[in-house]
Order: sequence, then structure tokens, then C-alpha cells
Amino acid sequence: MTRIVLRLLFPVLIFLLLAGCDSTPETATPLVPAEGTPPSEAAPTLTPFPPPTAAPDVPLAATVNGEPITLEAYQAELSRAQSASSTGLTTYSEVDVLQNLIDETLLAQGAAEAGFIPDDALIQERIAQLGDAQTLEAWLTANGYTRQAFEQALRRAVAAAWMRDQIIAAVPSTAEQVHARQILLYNADEAENVYAQLQSGSDFATLAAQYDPQTLGDLGWFPRGYLTVPELDEPVFALQPGEYTPVIQTALGFHIVQVIERDPQRPLSPGALQSMQVQAIQDWLDARRAQSDIQILTP
Repeated sequence: MTRIVLRLLFPVLIFLLLAGCDSTPETATPLVPAEGTPPSEAAPTLTPFPPPTAAPDVPLAATVNGEPITLEAYQAELSRAQSASSTGLTTYSEVDVLQNLIDETLLAQGAAEAGFIPDDALIQERIAQLGDAQTLEAWLTANGYTRQAFEQALRRAVAAAWMRDQIIAAVPSTAEQVHARQILLYNADEAENVYAQLQSGSDFATLAAQYDPQTLGDLGWFPRGYLTVPELDEPVFALQPGEYTPVIQTALGFHIVQVIERDPQRPLSPGALQSMQVQAIQDWLDARRAQSDIQILTP
């Protein structure tokens, strides 16, 4: 999984889930939906609410296109992340936490540019769904939030999740795919020997079954960008059914891959669709960072 998935389990969103409110993506879901979950419909445009600003003398952790991330907010988020790390479920570094805040801010800014800025009425409506005042105040205290900081974090999360949904909704549910099998070896000389056997007329499927009796080397159907070893993408998608690659070395070993079938517009499996959605979000964030003015002000 990409770092996006690991980073978007904020205390705000976790609390929304635990509170039992409706799980609309703009308020409660992590950045990548559960496998098979369709993107939500676009939310309506709301009355603009001005982005947060910081007083000139307030220490900052970063600015994103002039929008401040205060040092106090960053340190509080870091403290909450470290508390979560102590459970052993995952580990968050200082870089993870700050980058997470930056990415959320970029997504929220993208939502604003698209016309969606959650107003105060929506935020108060969401908070009202979380339970009684006593429950909310107890959670805010336990997690180091002031009411104002919580509302700012929630507003940013709502906008970021809305933008996320627009990105994943644009990912098509079909794609060019190949059905392939491979022979994976861990010794260069052996790999070249197997390749020589194939060149001499040996049957690929028979050799694949010899080296992988359980799966017979079958990789199933997959689109471009789905494999964990991207070095295979271009060579494999250049093949026609029945053709195979030369020996290709990756971090996993030495591959020889044969294409069995091709389909120019095959429906994506839930796992493949999710992977494409993750990549689409990552690509969007990479592009936004490249054109944004991001100032890191922490040591």
C-alpha cells in the first residue's frame, strides 16, 4: 500500500467512525475506500468558508500556498500519532505527520478551487451527529483537541475527502489488461538456461508449472501499473498472446513472462480498481506539489 493509506487514519476520522455517524466519505472514510466500495456522488457546493490564517507572530510548521500549518497544530497531531503508534498497529514518523497535513491541505485547496468549501453549518451538523456534548468533550480532552482545533481539522478532512472522491470517481472501471504467467527464478544462470529451453521450443506452461506447482506461474489479469515490479509493465504490455519476455531482473528475482490473453477494455477487479484509485490520488498529489509553494519550517 502507498503511504497515503497509512497516513489518513487521523484521530478525527477514527472518532467519526467510532461515534456511529453516517459513513459518508466526506466525513468518515479513509482516503482509499474498502475494496469494492464505489466512490460517493459529488457533494453540492456550499457557501465558502475562509481558510484558516495565523497571526504574524504564531510559529508555523509549514505553509502550503500561503495557508499556514501552525507549529502547535503539527505538534498536537504528532502527539496523537505517536499515541496511536504506541498501540503497535502502525508507526508514524515526524515526516509522515507533517506530510499528511500538507497532503490534506492540498486536497482541501483542490476542493475549494472546484467550488466545495464546507461551511460552518455543515461542520456543526457533522459534530452534532457525534453524540452528546459530554462524550465529545471527553474525546477532545483525551486527544488533545480544543474545540476550535477540532473544527478546523474536521473542516479540512471533510474538504480533503470530498476532493478524494472526485479523483477516484474519475478513475475508469475498465482498462487494457493482459492475462499472463511467469517463471520466476533466483539465479541468473538458471534463468538464462530456462530462457534457452524456451527458445529451443520447450512449452512455457510446462516449465512454469515445474517452477511453481501451486499457481503454475499464473499472474491472472492485470492493467498497467498494477504489478509490484513496474519494470515488467512495458515489456509485458508490448507482447501479443503466446509471446514471452527475455529474462528481466527485478528486486524479486529473474522473471520470464508470457502473455496468454489481451483485452483492450476489461472490467477491473475490485483490488485492481482500488490500486488504480490509490495511484490516481498519488499522481494528483504529486502534480499539486510540483506546482505549489510549500515551505517546511520545522527543523
